[in-house]
Amino acid sequence: MTLLDTRDDATPDIVTAATTRAATARRRLSSPWASLAAIVIAVLWTIPTFGLFLSSFRPEREVQRTGWWTFFANPSVTFDNYAEVLFGGNQPLIGYVVNSVLITLPSVAIPIVLATLAAYGFAWTKFPLRDTLFVGIFALQIVPLQVALLPLLEIFVGSGLNNTFWTVWIAHSTFALPLAIFLLHNAMREIPEELVEAARVDGAGHVRIFTTIMLPLLKPAIAAFAVFQFLWVWNDLLVALVFAGGTSDVAPLTVRVADLAGTRGADWHLLAAGAFVSIVIPLLVFLGLQRYFVRGLLAGSVKG
Repeated sequence: MTLLDTRDDATPDIVTAATTRAATARRRLSSPWASLAAIVIAVLWTIPTFGLFLSSFRPEREVQRTGWWTFFANPSVTFDNYAEVLFGGNQPLIGYVVNSVLITLPSVAIPIVLATLAAYGFAWTKFPLRDTLFVGIFALQIVPLQVALLPLLEIFVGSGLNNTFWTVWIAHSTFALPLAIFLLHNAMREIPEELVEAARVDGAGHVRIFTTIMLPLLKPAIAAFAVFQFLWVWNDLLVALVFAGGTSDVAPLTVRVADLAGTRGADWHLLAAGAFVSIVIPLLVFLGLQRYFVRGLLAGSVKG
């Protein structure tokens, strides 16, 4: 009886302490100094991108002779840089943009489909060694992808799939599944169990529960992972070089931009235009889905 009384007395103290710490953290993060630090970091982070943007529209002669900050004193704009880098030369950049789209979209869709099914199984079905398998999948997140490059390459070469889109799709999907299953599993566990039980009482099976209850409620988490995976795959160079090679039929945009940096190191106007082309699409995707990205990352992060 004494123990019960002690615990009851301690509960308000614990809640009060947690509330105090949360209020202190909120006050520090919302202080003028924290806001000033955030503004300074944002400006420092944005300046190089802004300079790249201006350089991509400046004529070649001015790019070679002056810095991008002189644009405001003598503004001069041309679209020739983009026309040449996208459609000119033996290897126009537009073909590599198409390759990046063909690589990225399936590499985002495949792990989402597999991870949602796996996350539902781990969250709402019971089978032997369920918790052990989930811990094993979670632990795979700490394994560097470089460790798996050589074994996967040997498998792809042996099966004749090397230097095709399939190798990049399979590789990116394999590397993304542990994080995807973890995020979606946590989001599913936040769904009230009473809602699932009510659907079962009404006669709904796993398929109907998954399609009519889980998927609509998981939209923020799915969108968050989709943005994360899209940015990762679009900006990837290592996996593309290893599995897709440098051929123009399969290589993504990052491979071609890397070639521009090597073969046209003096043509800064073309390199700036090519680099900004590789930036603008994922930037638009992130800005368009930013709210879902934040909401989805927070799904399942707190309990109670």
